Amino acid sequence: MGNSEKKHPLIEVWSTYPGDRKENKKILNKPPIERIIGEMFAIGEFYYYVLNLTNSTLSHHHENILKLHGLKRFPGNLKEVIDLTHPDDIDFVMKAEHAVIKTMMEIGLEYQLFLKSSYCFRMKTANGNYELFHHQAIPTLENENGHIIQAINIHTNINHITKQNPYTVLVSGIGPRNDFHQIKIENPTLINPCPNFNLTRRETEVLSFIAKGYSGSEISQILILSEHTVRSHRKNILTKTNSRNSKELLKKAFEWGLI
Repeated sequence: MGNSEKKHPLIEVWSTYPGDRKENKKILNKPPIERIIGEMFAIGEFYYYVLNLTNSTLSHHHENILKLHGLKRFPGNLKEVIDLTHPDDIDFVMKAEHAVIKTMMEIGLEYQLFLKSSYCFRMKTANGNYELFHHQAIPTLENENGHIIQAINIHTNINHITKQNPYTVLVSGIGPRNDFHQIKIENPTLINPCPNFNLTRRETEVLSFIAKGYSGSEISQILILSEHTVRSHRKNILTKTNSRNSKELLKKAFEWGLI
């Protein structure tokens, strides 16, 4: 089977999203990798690839995808990446994508290039084990009708931080947007409910920059706040989450679907 002919379960999900699904449509534009990397969490080994949504083909792979999954060649179709996903997590991934589509449509498709979705699921690694990965997807190109036809997916191995999947989807704004939508996907195997930390929108924003590894001074410059204000926000976040330090905070933030 050719790359463009390979079927995978997300095709059915994406068919509910207004878009162009013509086979073999060529995408020549290289996505703005520098901007995308600036939006990701650099808290572990990661890789990215560009996804052509019209035929599910992949390109512009980061070389780490070979090492992390023990692959001998770059995958040419999304099905090859989905085949690395733990079978028990496929249903969650499909529900997560449904939630992303619904939320993006509610926000407004005119803003879709400034929205990022993220959630976690287990993937097979080079050692043969399934480990928890944090998935981020950012649309990078739309066609003349305003339909998303290209996105970049970023996968980060967070198994060293936590092995607990919060079964939560986040749709957040990037660039000029400050959207923050947290969608809980019901899962019968999740024993502990997510606590209500009551973080303010600003505290959630500061938390996302802490997760990216930014210093207090860098956060203050980005958000145009004083360093004293950023320190106050960090202190409040640690207190509300009952975290002793940034490492413990990051673990809880992933486990409870805050980032």
